[in-house]
Amino acid sequence: MSSALRFDVITVFPEVFEPVFAAGVVGRAIARGLLELHAHDLRAHTHDRHRQVDDVPYGGGPGMVLKPEPLFEAIEEVRAQNRGPVILLEPWGEPFTQRLARELAAEAGLVLVCGRYEGIDDRVRESLADREVSIGDYVLSGGELPAMVLIDAVARLVPGVLGAEESLAGDSFAADLLGHPQYTRPAEFRGLRVPEVLLSGNHREIEAWRQAQARRRTLARAGTPQQGEKR
Repeated sequence: MSSALRFDVITVFPEVFEPVFAAGVVGRAIARGLLELHAHDLRAHTHDRHRQVDDVPYGGGPGMVLKPEPLFEAIEEVRAQNRGPVILLEPWGEPFTQRLARELAAEAGLVLVCGRYEGIDDRVRESLADREVSIGDYVLSGGELPAMVLIDAVARLVPGVLGAEESLAGDSFAADLLGHPQYTRPAEFRGLRVPEVLLSGNHREIEAWRQAQARRRTLARAGTPQQGEKR
């Protein structure tokens, strides 16, 4: 059995995943066998002439709801190959954080179910879902973009996916801190200079500056006043 982290995505638009992950870090990791990505067409699990995956909601209301039959069949078929947790991408799910990404990266595989329309028949959640995840408090047209965000964030935490593993240590949220400011050449551009400490060659001072800047940025994001600042 492959040791690669396997992502299986169940969606009505499987064709959108390949071009997104054909290049870049994730694409190279797939080519090297560190990751597997399989996008499954939910319509392949319908058995009517119109390949219908949705129907009107019981109790009335606008829109359509994804039917349980194709979802049950698709998830059960995928789980024969991927025993990882089944995750529904839902706006009311638990917030997706770097901490959760690290937790999911330790799994052997993930099964991601993309909602559409007004949502998924709740019997799928009750019977098959292990958890529900949200990437933010806003509404999208479906779960495909959240699934892509989750795949990208989780994939880069898999050992060997990043060319320089030390890049992970400097990532935002890696130590519950946001990232520090970054600069590159030239040292001066349009009158704007790179902080002198970064040009000093003193690695201890540089690291202390970076840590201080990361803490300052994190506290500002949390709305905590900095020393010398007024609220």
